[in-house]
Amino acid sequence: MANVKGGSAAPAGSDIKTAIMTGVSWMLPFVIAGAVIMGIARIGASLYGIDNIWDAGHAQAASLVVQILHKFDGFGGMALSLMLPVVAGYISFALANKPGLAPGMVGGLLANSLETGFLGALAAGFVAGYIVRALATFVVLPKSLASAGPIFILPVGGTLLTCSVMAFVIGSPLAALNQGMENGLLAMSGTNKVILAAVVGGMVGFDLGGPVNKAAVTTAMALLASGIYDPNTAAQVAIIVPPIGLGLATLLWANRFPPSLREAGKASTLMGLIGVSEGAIPFALANPKIIVVNVVGSAVGAALAVGLGAVNRAPISGFYGWLAVENWPVYVVSIAAGAAIITAGSLLIFRGETLPETKKAPAAPKFKAGR
Repeated sequence: MANVKGGSAAPAGSDIKTAIMTGVSWMLPFVIAGAVIMGIARIGASLYGIDNIWDAGHAQAASLVVQILHKFDGFGGMALSLMLPVVAGYISFALANKPGLAPGMVGGLLANSLETGFLGALAAGFVAGYIVRALATFVVLPKSLASAGPIFILPVGGTLLTCSVMAFVIGSPLAALNQGMENGLLAMSGTNKVILAAVVGGMVGFDLGGPVNKAAVTTAMALLASGIYDPNTAAQVAIIVPPIGLGLATLLWANRFPPSLREAGKASTLMGLIGVSEGAIPFALANPKIIVVNVVGSAVGAALAVGLGAVNRAPISGFYGWLAVENWPVYVVSIAAGAAIITAGSLLIFRGETLPETKKAPAAPKFKAGR
């Protein structure tokens, strides 16, 4: 981890990379727990012919088993909902130790509510960490109050400033980006369907549940009401291609990935099969270069599915809905093709790097004490 102060500071690039990978390593247990619990719920529900076990109506189902499975899906969702706050919090922790934890987590929670996705959580972590560092460096307190700095001034001031930056600097531009993406998709709905499918697929694979992804998926689902199915087909393919592709990569070339990402790969494969794109987020956080591979694989898989005549008329991406797709063999082959591109492309990105040791933390930042 990076020291807050000292003569031998790590280079900026190494500092940033270490912070990101520290955030990922702390986030993984939440992803794995949520993915496995949701997988149990959705696979179990598919045995009862239910493909939307998350729907609130199942809380009052006649079958007790269905009610329990609905609860399980909610438990898994709760675990996954902590993903962005935790990664932001521990990125900040890596930069500023314990005083950075609260500002980072609250900033990550705000990033989630602003629908900025994991990119917003990354920003929140770095904003919080560097703000806390700056406060510790430049604010001078009397000796009698210096001990209160790490437990009062830094968390309070850091949280307030981080949330202000997130709300007033980052939120509005990403909201405008969302609207622009939606308008662009609607304008393309009458053009070449293969190009449209590739664009939708690339957008969905770009930020894995973030604003660009949501803009594409939401618009594609909205177009279902107008009888336009190609964008939805593309989106549902692209949702699952990255987590499946990266999950398979960890199974085929385990030595290329650190142990934590190998475990994340198992959850990622499961999340892909049940239609949750966030399974690929740990890999994108550990090495953002994989985003390019995700976009290419998602775009190719989506374009193949639409170009070869597959039609998905329902907003369902999980395996339990594949057989309901028109031309489902083409649909499955397209998913496999897109996932294969990502699996192969991951060899260019991951080369056996290890996540940093997180047991030893740097000393908490201290205030300068005045006379």
